[in-house]
Amino acid sequence: MTTPLETREDAYRDVIRSGRIKMILLFLVCAAPVIASYFTFYVIKPQSRVNYGELVLPVAPLPAAQLRLLDGKPYDLSALKGKWVMLTVDGGACPTSCAEKLYKMRQVRLTQGKDSDRIENVWLIDDEAQLETQVIRAYDNTHMLRAGGASLLKAFGAPAGGAQRDHIWLIDPLGNLVLRFPKNAEPAKMKKDLDRLLKYSRIG
Repeated sequence: MTTPLETREDAYRDVIRSGRIKMILLFLVCAAPVIASYFTFYVIKPQSRVNYGELVLPVAPLPAAQLRLLDGKPYDLSALKGKWVMLTVDGGACPTSCAEKLYKMRQVRLTQGKDSDRIENVWLIDDEAQLETQVIRAYDNTHMLRAGGASLLKAFGAPAGGAQRDHIWLIDPLGNLVLRFPKNAEPAKMKKDLDRLLKYSRIG
């Protein structure tokens, strides 16, 4: 015979179970557009198609970090959620290799035409070196954020024998690090990857 206490406990377990199911369903509904775009991009694809950027696995959100604008004010990278983000890491002195990455990012974004406003460019400055005024002016549409000492930098790993500063990364609208473009990336091939992701993505 079931006691009133057992009945209440059963009802409590049912409520918890129902709540968990609702949370899982809500997560799946929110994540479905991104999952669908990745599935289409990486799984349902013609055999002749080769993705240029390397998928960063496991796909996971970037950690929170204390970043600073050039004027010293704090900045949270999560402010760019809802956008596709092309990002590179380099020093403030910005040698030729750095300037080339910034130029490629700017041009690839511009080639997206009406979809260019779905993309933001970010330069994580990993030291305290002063930036030249001409660099700031040339790439004034790039978010220039000082990240020296931030744990966030550890998320941008390079292949064996490579360096973090060699690459351009892509972050999805949910804040997940998803692609790493190769050293000396070709803008035309970067554009093709972005074209496909923007086409299939229902967010951002």
